[in-house]
Amino acid sequence: MADDNNVLTDLDMDPAAGANGADNRPAVSLLNQYVKDFSVENPNAPQSYQWNDQPKVDIQVNIGANQVTDEVHEVELKLTARADAEQGNLYIVELAYCGLVGIRNIPAEQAHAFLFAEAPRLLFPFARAIVSDAVRDAGFPPLMLDPMDFGALYQQQLQARAAQQGEGAPAAPTGDA
Repeated sequence: MADDNNVLTDLDMDPAAGANGADNRPAVSLLNQYVKDFSVENPNAPQSYQWNDQPKVDIQVNIGANQVTDEVHEVELKLTARADAEQGNLYIVELAYCGLVGIRNIPAEQAHAFLFAEAPRLLFPFARAIVSDAVRDAGFPPLMLDPMDFGALYQQQLQARAAQQGEGAPAAPTGDA
């Protein structure tokens, strides 16, 4: 607040910030996102443009996270789209789309859930657009990937790992989810 002479007198400091301005509040943010690796193959062009049978499309999704610094993690969303016809392969698109995620003052199990469920949810629309454009630019109708529920996939992974370990309560996975 300012008094009559426009002098700052009350800074309204947040008492939750801790002594001497120490920042101990939880914080998570997406710092940056980028294409790390990208490949488009159109191995049977131009013959494949004449094929009339319905292609079989296979989509693979993989999520990984690596710690860069104490407070920054790289989350990698890998998408592979492959379309095959009876005569051969139409296209293969491989994308590794990454985001740098800043995490501070978050318990490990919550940080893990953010890295393997929420961060991929934030990255997916951008990766989806890149794959769609790549398939279109290869000369085929754009591949429109359906939205994915990364939270449900994360829970399924936790349950599957707990079942493998023979535990009743799911534990946070230690590697790629």
